[in-house]
Amino acid sequence: MVNPSSQIILDIEKVTPLIEKYRAKGQKIVLTQGVFDMVHIGHARYCEEAKQYGDVLIVGVDSDEKVRFRKGPDRPIVPQEERLEMLTYLRSVDMVVMKQLNAPKLHLIKVIKPDVLVATKDTYTEEQIVDLHTYCKKVVVLDPMATTSTSAKIRRLQIGAAKKIGDKLSSKLITTIEEVLKELKADHPELKEGEEK
Repeated sequence: MVNPSSQIILDIEKVTPLIEKYRAKGQKIVLTQGVFDMVHIGHARYCEEAKQYGDVLIVGVDSDEKVRFRKGPDRPIVPQEERLEMLTYLRSVDMVVMKQLNAPKLHLIKVIKPDVLVATKDTYTEEQIVDLHTYCKKVVVLDPMATTSTSAKIRRLQIGAAKKIGDKLSSKLITTIEEVLKELKADHPELKEGEEK
């Protein structure tokens, strides 16, 4: 059994000697990047498709700090250690590299200089894709591989939870108001008299 930690690189600078080994063997390097929060079937399909473009698939994964900066304080749902390890269990993934918040723009792409960069269609503009050819031989844009994204799933969970809380609060609130009114009537008989008139 492969040790997942041997596929996880936390320091981008340690990627270079590994890339050199792959290139010395004549292997074609594919790079893709993302958050990979709550890994789902779309992620697995996406990585499987990305691997078709080369021999080695490297996945850049945003650190928790970077995800919070981009998506807000409630993300990611799954901590970076688990997201990194989970990806190593996908048969298509050869290496997973952590991307830190303070890294320069396009740092991982510039370090790896992949033969193929694979991205989803909302990641880069047409102009950015042209510029990326400075560092990548080819840029492949893939469509989403699932009917819903992690963000959409989280929104559905939040909406469902909010509805359940709202329903519970409504019934409890009504019950509490009725109980308080009964107590007030018991403590103040004049309220009862006022009702009867």
